[in-house]
Amino acid sequence: MTADINIVWLGALASLLAGLATGIGALAVFFVKDLSTRLQDCMLAGAAGVMLAASVFSLLIPGLEYGEVLLGSTWAAALLVIFGVLSGAGALYYLHQNLPHEHFNLGPEGPDAAHIRRIWLFIIAITLHNFPEGMAVGVGFAGGDVRNGYVLALGIGIQNIPEGLAVAFSLIAIQYSRVRAFTIALLTGLAEPIGGLFGAALVSLAEPIMPWTLGFAAGAMLFIISNEIIPETHRSRYKAQTTFALLIGFVVMMFLDVTLG
Repeated sequence: MTADINIVWLGALASLLAGLATGIGALAVFFVKDLSTRLQDCMLAGAAGVMLAASVFSLLIPGLEYGEVLLGSTWAAALLVIFGVLSGAGALYYLHQNLPHEHFNLGPEGPDAAHIRRIWLFIIAITLHNFPEGMAVGVGFAGGDVRNGYVLALGIGIQNIPEGLAVAFSLIAIQYSRVRAFTIALLTGLAEPIGGLFGAALVSLAEPIMPWTLGFAAGAMLFIISNEIIPETHRSRYKAQTTFALLIGFVVMMFLDVTLG
């Protein structure tokens, strides 16, 4: 029981540190006058690559391995993880359909989006991104695998740096001061420890469904990558550059997982 409690708090703390990296990225608004579209798109694409690798190496593969041990069947483990992936993606789809939010480039989306102040649309959008990322970090400590949790937290923290920078400059573009843009970007990262606490607690309370939980966190992040970030970064003429930025982010996270995991 004590070990379970420690895992829960480790997951919450690790996701908090990862979330604070959003503020580290946002600090650049005080030193950089402007951010080009190409650089912003490449940074977001690189973050998506990190998330993609984290989903595969730190969530899906461990989920399959845990499932095979718990269930004694490769088929059953695969089906349970698949169900988790689809459940996570479905949950994020439902939230995106029912909560108004605003994309960096695509504009407002969701019910009553046109009638809500743009700042709140941005906050909701980034919260939708950060909660599953934090949950993934918390879930990463599944089964007491502290090293996997730390690696996942490091990867999510790395991808939060360019995301925080992009959020802050997006807010400046709609006439918010640099101080307010930094503060809001920092605060959006605080959705991650909430997600981390939720994910870690879910795993500690329901170990038999651990493969599903890992799949759920991966599915939520994969939905964000495909539905949100890639379309955002492919609206401009820099598709090739953003594709390679995604690949660089993917291999960086893969390297971290292999060497530190």
